[in-house]
Parts: sequence; structure tokens; C-alpha cells
Amino acid sequence: MNVVLAKTETGRALSDAFAVVRDRLPGAGKVAEQRRLAFDAYERAGLPHRRIEDWKYTDLRMLMREVLPLAAVADAAALKRAEAALKVHAIDGVRRLVLVDGAFAPKLSDTGKLEKGFTIRSLREALEAGDAAQQAQLFTPDISNPMVALNSAMMTDGVLIDLADGTVLTQPLHVVHIASGTVPAAMFTRSMLRLGRDAAVTLVESYIAADGAKSYQAHDSLIVAIGDHSRLDHVRLVEDGREAVNISSAVVTLGAHAHLNAFGMTSGAGVSRYQATITFAGEGSRVETNGVNLLNGKQHADTTLFMDHAVPGCASREIFRAVVDDRGHSVFQGRIVVRPDAQKTDAKMMTRALLLSDDAEADNKPELEIFADDVTCGHGATTGALDESLLFYLRARGLSAKEAQALLIQAFVGEAIESIVNDTLRELAISAAQRWLEARG
Repeated sequence: MNVVLAKTETGRALSDAFAVVRDRLPGAGKVAEQRRLAFDAYERAGLPHRRIEDWKYTDLRMLMREVLPLAAVADAAALKRAEAALKVHAIDGVRRLVLVDGAFAPKLSDTGKLEKGFTIRSLREALEAGDAAQQAQLFTPDISNPMVALNSAMMTDGVLIDLADGTVLTQPLHVVHIASGTVPAAMFTRSMLRLGRDAAVTLVESYIAADGAKSYQAHDSLIVAIGDHSRLDHVRLVEDGREAVNISSAVVTLGAHAHLNAFGMTSGAGVSRYQATITFAGEGSRVETNGVNLLNGKQHADTTLFMDHAVPGCASREIFRAVVDDRGHSVFQGRIVVRPDAQKTDAKMMTRALLLSDDAEADNKPELEIFADDVTCGHGATTGALDESLLFYLRARGLSAKEAQALLIQAFVGEAIESIVNDTLRELAISAAQRWLEARG
């Protein structure tokens, strides 16, 4: 029996929008064909909804409702607003790479005097250059995920970063995503980071809004390949405008004896979802991933991690903390799969949520799928309120109620933040947490 899916008005509008903007999207020939296949895959599924298991807590048909039209190319006024936003979020001692409204902004980026073995180019340049091998890598992510498929179809720009064998960067790279538009629009970006053998780098990603940017959508994806004996420290800070939607994906592959230390904090955006697939492709590798959600108002933030232990002798640690106030909603879904050949796997996951109001909600869903018998694996999840006896203790020593709560909250998220190796970046995350605490009523 043939089944024909009726398109909604939103679906028709997006189809029309894709047809209109196709000429603006970089790449022709096979790239255009890959885009079409990805968009067809998205159209078949549409926006994810609660009947899809991985999206049961983040129903985009209800939370996002529609995909906004593609953002216009940033003009001089938009770049000026972006430059002002950069000054507020500046980090000392980093190499900055800036994307404004979904397009790489060379004038706001630091691309000069690159170290030997280190290259940077824009996604647009790569898609238009006709490099078939690199273009194939850019379309690697699985388009069975509808939001990844949509990103594949609509991606306009991003940064491609390559570190050759033995290249160690002491200066962190800071990729800044800035929404500067004054009308509602969507940005689609995709970036790639490749580390050769014995390479190392620290990557920081920030999502921010310029003055006047309100209802926008950031659709981003990151493809990472970490070579043998290499290390990546990854810090991700989501401080989008409170009316924004941020849907981001990451696909990470580790070689042998590689190390990934990742930290993410979400304190902005009205609706956000970060979904990452991390695959161990070489033996003896280690992943430490830590995350914090700081939510209030009606914010909704979802972190979904899939750890794929496919080879023996690897280790992973996941620590996630959520602090939720008012009617905020935090979601953590952590899935660890240990394949039959992945003996000697050591994998642990722990998620804790702190609810500051009766209307706050936290859904924690840790999962283990183990198909090997010589492993050490475990997970745990807790949800609760602030300890009244500790609050009383602090109040009795002269602290106000707000100060006492802030001190306990800082201690609660501190374990995750302390995983950041770089002192400057750790202070940056602490400052972001403090801004959230000071903004509480």
C-alpha cells in the first residue's frame, strides 16, 4: 500500500523556502544533489515530536513549531552590531573565528600568521572548490536524524580547521556564532575539526546575540576527527537570546590512545538541544564530557549524548548537572553502547538535577546497552531541592537567602566546571554561571 504524507502549511512554506534559496547555497553538482537528498529525508520526517523516542522530551512541533527563513547576508550595520557583541564576550589569549548570521566574517576573525601545520578555511570555500573527498566528509553525519538532515540541506558556511601530525596549538581557538539580524531568521552552519596524529588543541564555541536580535534560530553541526595519540579540549557556551532556538549536533570520532575533554554550559536560548555522537574507533582512548544547564523562566534545554564503545580498552566519564528555576525544563539523555568486541571498557555516567521551584522539571534518562562481558559500567541519576539544613547553616552565619542559595548552587555545578583544564576558560564558565545567579530574582 502506498502512503502519501500530507504536507502542513509549515512544510509547504519550508519547501518553497528551500527552492528559493538553493541558488544562495554554496556548491553545485554532487553537493547540490547531496543537499536535495538531505532535504527529502527531512521532509519525510518533519520536525521531531514526542512519538520519536529520542525526542520524547523535546517536541519541536510544539516548542519550535516552524523553521524560520534563511538569514540574509550580514550588511555593514549587522557587522557593526556583531562587533559590539564581540567586545562584551571577548576572551584574552585566543584566536577568534567569527560567524555572523551563519556566514564566516573574515574582518572580525584572526586568520593571520598561522602556525606550521595549521590551516583554516571557510565551509563555503570548501563546498565551492570541488574537492570531492572533503565534500564527502562534510556530508558524513547520519541524515536519519531530521534536524541533522535539515542542517545538511541548508548549511551556508562554517570553519574547517586542520592540524597536521605533531601540531600542538598552545593558543585556544574561539569560534563565535553571532546572531545580529533584527528580523526573525534561521542560520545553518557546519564546521569541521581534524587533528592528525600527536596533535592537540583547545576549541571554544560561543553562541551569542547582538543587540536587537531576538527571535532567531541557530542550526549548527560540528564534525570532529581526533587522530591517534591526540587531544582535544572542547568548551561550549550557549548564551543565546532568551527568545532564540538553538539546535546543535556533533559527530566525534577518536583514534587510538586519543583524549577528548569536553564541557558544555547552557544558560541562554528559550529552546535548545545539543546532540552528540562520540565513537571510539581506536583502542585505549578516553572521553570526559561534563555539562551544566542553568535554566529559569520557561527555558527548555536538552542534552542528548550517545557514547559508542566499538573497540576494546577505552574509557568514558559523563557528569551532568542541571539547576532549574521557575518553569524551566532540563533534559539529559545519556546512552552508552558497548559493542561485542569492546572488552575492557570502563564507562560511567552520573546526572544530578537541582530544582529551585515547584514548577521546575528535570527529565534524566541514562541508558546502558552492553554486549560484552568483561566491562566496568555504571550510571546514576538524582533529582532534588536545596538542602534546607545547609541553607539554615549559611543564613545563621549572616548570609542572605539569595547569597546562601548562590553558594550552594556554585558548589553543586563546581564539579563539572572544574573539568575545564584552561584557567582562563574555567573562569569564563564561572563568570557565566555567576551572571545567571545574579539575574535571579
